[in-house]
Amino acid sequence: MQWTLVIPLKPLARAKSRLSDTADDGVRPGLALAFAQDTVAAALACPAVGDVAVVTNDALAGRELVALGARIVPDEPGGGLNAALSHAAAVVRSTRPESALAALNADLPALRPLELARVLDAAAEFPRAFLADAATIGTTLLAARQDAELLPAFGPDSRARHRASGATELPLTEVDSVRQDVDTGEDLRAALALGVGPRTAAAAARLLIPGQ
Repeated sequence: MQWTLVIPLKPLARAKSRLSDTADDGVRPGLALAFAQDTVAAALACPAVGDVAVVTNDALAGRELVALGARIVPDEPGGGLNAALSHAAAVVRSTRPESALAALNADLPALRPLELARVLDAAAEFPRAFLADAATIGTTLLAARQDAELLPAFGPDSRARHRASGATELPLTEVDSVRQDVDTGEDLRAALALGVGPRTAAAAARLLIPGQ
């Protein structure tokens, strides 16, 4: 099964505000872009992924991610994360109704293509499935087969919300790179310990993070 990944990315100037303990206002936009670039590059290298659609209105991010091979879906609703994902899913399905869809966070800089493939292969067994984040509170991936709607419920406590929506939680081990999203300085250190992509590594090196 080939998947289309839908990756939401808010305007870089407003991204990653919780990283203020580690990166100041002048650094965070570039760091958020580096996360997204490494996430998209790894996703496109995954053998189970046929297409990556990034939903964003950020012009710089759009240009950089198109250069990597992604396509851009404008965030026309402007109604927040779940509205953006639902809109992008509808756009993808309007041209590829047979496509299996998966929403993936844009802040997975340690993402490994083969670990992502394991998650998607497991998700293919269920109409809808999700993977909890490293903190076991949120969600980093929500998948829907061709015969199911995505029905995203990201946000606070999204693990519980996706479970309540009927999606199956994937109890996988050894897929840490797909779970490790980055919202805080502690998250970034955990991602660096796993091994991040080249753009994030270069951006993080300028932060002089202790223990890096």
